[in-house]
Amino acid sequence: MKQLVVIGGGVVGLTTAWALVQAGHRVTLVERAAALAQGASRANGGQLSYRYVSPLADAGVPLKALGWLLDRDGPLRLRPDGTLAQWRWLGAFLAHCKASTNRRTTARLLALGAFSQRCFLELQREAALNAIELRTPGKLVVYRKPAAFERAARQSDPKGPERAMSRDECLALEPALGDCGEPWLAGGIFTAGEAVADCHAMCLQLGRRLEQHPNFRGWVHAHALGFVEEHGRVVALRSTEGELAADGFVLAAGLQSAALAAPLGIRLPLYPLKGYSLSAPIGGQHRPPAVSVTDFERKTLYARIGQQLRVAAMVDLVGEDTSLDPSRLAALHRNVLASFPKAADYSQAVPWAGLRPATPSGAPMLGATPLTGLWLNVGHGALGFTFSFGSARILADLISGRPSPLDLDGLALRAA
Repeated sequence: MKQLVVIGGGVVGLTTAWALVQAGHRVTLVERAAALAQGASRANGGQLSYRYVSPLADAGVPLKALGWLLDRDGPLRLRPDGTLAQWRWLGAFLAHCKASTNRRTTARLLALGAFSQRCFLELQREAALNAIELRTPGKLVVYRKPAAFERAARQSDPKGPERAMSRDECLALEPALGDCGEPWLAGGIFTAGEAVADCHAMCLQLGRRLEQHPNFRGWVHAHALGFVEEHGRVVALRSTEGELAADGFVLAAGLQSAALAAPLGIRLPLYPLKGYSLSAPIGGQHRPPAVSVTDFERKTLYARIGQQLRVAAMVDLVGEDTSLDPSRLAALHRNVLASFPKAADYSQAVPWAGLRPATPSGAPMLGATPLTGLWLNVGHGALGFTFSFGSARILADLISGRPSPLDLDGLALRAA
């Protein structure tokens, strides 16, 4: 049994803490916000997309990005933030924009997604998670351009769970797609079994389950300031509440992880991908999509979570800016009203913006660091909810001295 400190109270940190207490370790959780799950876990897309994991970096993306940047309602916005980190991250991202690299990364993420799905089911049983609005309606990725749909249909695995569907089949599966009155839909790829849930509600409930666990030592509301290192080993965390000594430390603090690791000579290639969401109430007169829908060209996700429609979109590279940009919110409203005009009461929608800590490759960084006692669970990007369960189990096994249940090639600490 080890004394461990997990830094970060979002979905990644909470699931890691749970996996560690279940493995027999004593765990303290450190979170700088006054409540749990206030960052990227607060109002994300809510989709558990175990099969839809292809990273943003791919062949053709740089050219597409130019078009997105010129479109006022486009899914991408770039604003120089005056830091070397932004340009370094962009350079590494462009280096990953190759079809062969994308295929390798996608294969790794598919394995992590499948493993995470199994781990989620186990955690749900162990922690008796309920009231998290969990549904498994499947996921439909819809395409506006026939060429894009035909390419996706060719690339789908005929032996896998994905099924290419014509426009009429998509409308039969999800009638709400026809409410805009425009024949914009070319076709879609449907994957049965994909799930949706309220990430924030799950985090709060898991936090309560942790407080009841005999191996949990509590959570500390404090800002992590750095680490104390002795002879190649991390022995304590410095915080605004004093030093916390332990046998091991897990960095699961999102973007803050990079700043905490840097003084130790560990450079984590993380950059915030700012995303927006709307949470709009659903009344009896509305017709929200029953399945989870992803608009491929507009990079917009639609998921019914309880009596709300969650709409998540956009990738803004604007630094650590969590402000609600009125122009981006207006663009999101226009997009939603043009696609699902009858799905919810958008006049009462609650907007949100969050920063998703991403690596250039799109794959998270899991496992050991060059310093004894310091471990990583960072860089999940827009798939933190999806991957958190599997990555937490990997960390718990490694810290317990067991081999990783997955090959960590491409998922371990690496150069940018």
